[in-house]
Formats: sequence, C-alpha cells, structure tokens
Amino acid sequence: MPWRDQLRGDSLSWLLEPDTPGVRYLALRDLLDRPASDPELIAAQRLVYTEGPIAATLAAMDEAGFWTKPGPGYNPKYRSTVWAIILLAQLGASAALDERIATACAYLLDHALTSDGQFAENGAPSGTIDCLQGNLCWALLELGCDDPRLASAYEWMARTVTGEGIAPMTDRQASVRYYAGKCGPLFACGYNNKLACAWGAVKVLLAFSQWPAERRTPLIDDAIEQGAAFLLGTDPALAEYPTRSSDKPSRNWWKFGFPVFYVTDLLQNVEALARLGYGRDPRLANALGVIGDKQDGQGRWPLEYDYAGKTWVNFGPKKQPNKWVTLRALRTLKAAA
Repeated sequence: MPWRDQLRGDSLSWLLEPDTPGVRYLALRDLLDRPASDPELIAAQRLVYTEGPIAATLAAMDEAGFWTKPGPGYNPKYRSTVWAIILLAQLGASAALDERIATACAYLLDHALTSDGQFAENGAPSGTIDCLQGNLCWALLELGCDDPRLASAYEWMARTVTGEGIAPMTDRQASVRYYAGKCGPLFACGYNNKLACAWGAVKVLLAFSQWPAERRTPLIDDAIEQGAAFLLGTDPALAEYPTRSSDKPSRNWWKFGFPVFYVTDLLQNVEALARLGYGRDPRLANALGVIGDKQDGQGRWPLEYDYAGKTWVNFGPKKQPNKWVTLRALRTLKAAA
C-alpha cells in the first residue's frame, strides 16, 4: 500500500507549514524528494541555520569543535560532543553548508576514534559499545563527513557482529579483542548482562543502511544479514529481545520520541530494517500495524519520549501531536512501502 494511503489525515501538509522550519526542510527533502537544486528546498535549508535547533546547538559549540569540555565527548549527557553530533544529524545539518559542523566532525574523529576503528567513550578501545559505534557511524555520514577513517570504523563494526578477526575478551595479549562493554559478537553487551542488545543492533543496522552499497564489503554484507536475522528473529512488534532486567521488554520500545540517542524504539527498528531492504518482509507486518495505530485522526503521532531540559532545545510537549515524531513515522512508512 502506498505510504500516504496509510495516513488518517493530511499530516504531510502539517509538516510543510512554515512554523517549524527544520521539519519543513526535512519533509521537502525526504518525503517529497525535492532535488538539491530545488529553490524551495534551498531556501528552507538556509533557514535552519539561522533559527531553530541547529542554530541553537551550533551556538553552544566551542570554536575548536567540541561541546561542554574537550576530549572524547561522551560525558556529560546529553550536551557533550557525542550527543551534539547525533542531534545535528537528526536535524538535517550538513558539514558542506557550515564550517562548524565539519570542524566538529574532525574533532570527534581525532578524539573519539581509535586506530583500530572503535568509537570509544573514553578514547580507548575498552570504551566502545554497539550503540555508540552505530550512532556515530550513522551520524557522521548523515552530516556529510567523508573522512577516510570512517572505513575503519565500519570495518570494526562489521567484525564485532560476525566475530571475524576479534579475540575473546579474556585474551588480553591479543591486539584486537572484545572488552567488558562490547564483550562478544552479535551485539553481546556487558551492560545487558553480556546478552545481545537489540538497542545496539538497531543503531548498527541503521549505520549500515547509510553506508553506500558500492562500498559494502562481503564482511559488511554478512554483518547486515546476521543483524537483520537477529532483529527479525522475534516479532519486532513484541520486542522480545534479550534483556538483563526482567522477562519483559523495555516499555521504551513503544514510546516514540525525538531526538533518539542510545535508547531506541520500534519506529527506529523498522526504519533500519526497511532502509536495508526488509520493508516488505512479512515479519514486519505487525510492527507496521503498531506504528500505524499510534497516529491520531489527522495522521499525527505524539511525542512520548524526550530529553526535555537535558539538551539545548526542547521539541514540544509530551503526549501531544508532534511534528518531529510524525516526520520520523512518515519516513519509516515511506521506506517500508
């Protein structure tokens, strides 16, 4: 079914209203597929750098390229460099259009990426985890960063899924091994009681969907296949993935929000799989049904999870129809159609 036919109202026109320039720009780009040369798209894109969340986030950046304090940029949450980069990517910022973004991307690569390709919260290989690796690989590409070091980051990320060429965490003499956080293949995570972490898997798969198909090596193809098999190994609508804390999945799977940091939701799970070509897989049918059912009579989705007061910008009141969340939902439905 065409994605627009799945809407209960004309929410696209709502997103194109001028009161939220950032949403309007991304709706023109991602939902209407306006070409880069389109005058209306160009005007909308220019506006987001002078007002709104991109402008506010960039205003908080140190001229050296970091936020809050120098270094790898993981802490403090959610105002340091890592989170600023992830947020700017979700807002549609571009390194080609603002020198500050290019400076920030280079700073992050210089301070958070190890020589073996790990993005690390402490700048050392021991500080890498799937959600961080996937988030930053995706975000840097989304921002238009074309640094050759990203190839090693994607190579490492693929190896962490398949296990190829990585020694067990107990082999302390090995030059490349797993650690207490990223502790084994197929998304095993020390923070999830060494079980496979579906939140991390979603971030990794979303990053792989961003890597150009012509640059995907057989190793990356294998990692994508194994990752998709894991996420589709249970009904995504039920989210019965391994969890350390209880027999029940986190309720955050069904709380759609903006922005999205290391916590994820069903919407991002389906988006990642759809962008990798699984949008019409029958195993996604129930998840797409859940997504569709959460819209109101006007085809709008509410904000159910947020970081109000924790970052530079708030994105609307909770439990109310929200343009940023609706944009996420429409992009996902479009990708899966």
